[in-house]
Amino acid sequence: MILSGKKAAYITLGCKLNFSETSTIRHSLENAGVITVNEKEEADIFVINTCSVTDVAERKGRQVIRKIIHHNPDAYVVVVGCYAQLRAKEIMQIEGVNLVLGAHEKFKVEEYLRFYDARQQQEPHSCDIFKLGNFDLACSFGDRTRCFLKIQDGCDYFCSYCTIPYARGKSRSATIRQVVETAKSVATKGVKEIILTGVNTGDFGRGTQENFFELLQALDKVEEIERFRISSIEPNLLTDDIIHFIANSVRFMPHFHIPLQSGSNEVLRLMKRRYPRELFAEKINTIRTLLPDAFIGVDVIAGMRGETLAYFEDAFSFISKLDISRLHVFPYSERQGTKALEIKEIVPPTEKHQRVEALLKLSEQKLNQFYARFIGKTRNVLFEEHHAQGMIGGFTDNYIRIEKEFDASLINQIVPVTITPELLGKD
Repeated sequence: MILSGKKAAYITLGCKLNFSETSTIRHSLENAGVITVNEKEEADIFVINTCSVTDVAERKGRQVIRKIIHHNPDAYVVVVGCYAQLRAKEIMQIEGVNLVLGAHEKFKVEEYLRFYDARQQQEPHSCDIFKLGNFDLACSFGDRTRCFLKIQDGCDYFCSYCTIPYARGKSRSATIRQVVETAKSVATKGVKEIILTGVNTGDFGRGTQENFFELLQALDKVEEIERFRISSIEPNLLTDDIIHFIANSVRFMPHFHIPLQSGSNEVLRLMKRRYPRELFAEKINTIRTLLPDAFIGVDVIAGMRGETLAYFEDAFSFISKLDISRLHVFPYSERQGTKALEIKEIVPPTEKHQRVEALLKLSEQKLNQFYARFIGKTRNVLFEEHHAQGMIGGFTDNYIRIEKEFDASLINQIVPVTITPELLGKD
């Protein structure tokens, strides 16, 4: 296929890690002369980066693939991502899909396209995920303001409910030197904030002589970038040294995203998580002592197999007492091949939904309480380039979303803003 002059559109589903990887694929095709267009425009090639974290994510992936094919019957459709790695043959059976690339092959889209006729359907390309040892550093640019930088991939934890290790392989990462060089390169594009992303970000450096704390120390010296954030970090990897470091850092923002998954120790054991809830509470207390204004987001799964009503009520009570800012609530999803399927007790869908709703209501209460603490206070806001409906938005250092009337002079600028209820936006 002659690529120069072809038009390609990109659809990304799932996590920020996927967004960074899609961006890297896009850059490789642009370097080959491919023109990037919006997904609603007429495109010769569609690259769909999929997610497989839940059955809902997979179902959405299938729907998006079929929708793209229906509206663009003459386009060459490439499917990559976690769903592509786990269910390559299943995706290939969808009429209109031309190419499916797994975890090892997804960054070779440009290479595969060069050697195949635009009408030719290929055998799905999936790999032995646990033999995958290479690491592909990736960046995403939504605008000049913020960049998601992939520093780590894969996971060695094998939680009982999760398929991610089977989709992304063993834990591996870039080197500190590579990350620092990339951060400096990103700064030349005008980016002011970098969010460090990975499957298990805090596991950076596994198998090497480097570690995540050393990476943070090195990045803190990159003066060209004004803000760094950590996208997510396991509680057992969030050391007191890291918390103390962020508390004294100028560049690392007071913002934490920490997966709890359950507030019940019994359920944590069923999940095969690597910490008790007491350790999680200690981490929250340490953050609040050193960084009282920090935003703390917490992941929780509701309705896990084996989660009795008593376990849920115990978990809910525990979470209610945590001084956190928001919950990210997910209903437990049955995943083929996971150990959780060996647990006999199942939470009925109606009960699972009720538990999700209870946690979402608790999250809303906690977020409103957190926001209320800052009404009338002034925080620095980095305003983003994109805007809509006459408004411009951005985030404070401690991740409060601010929206105000559009002003072009604010784009990609960090400015002090006195927070009022009218300025609070939706993240």
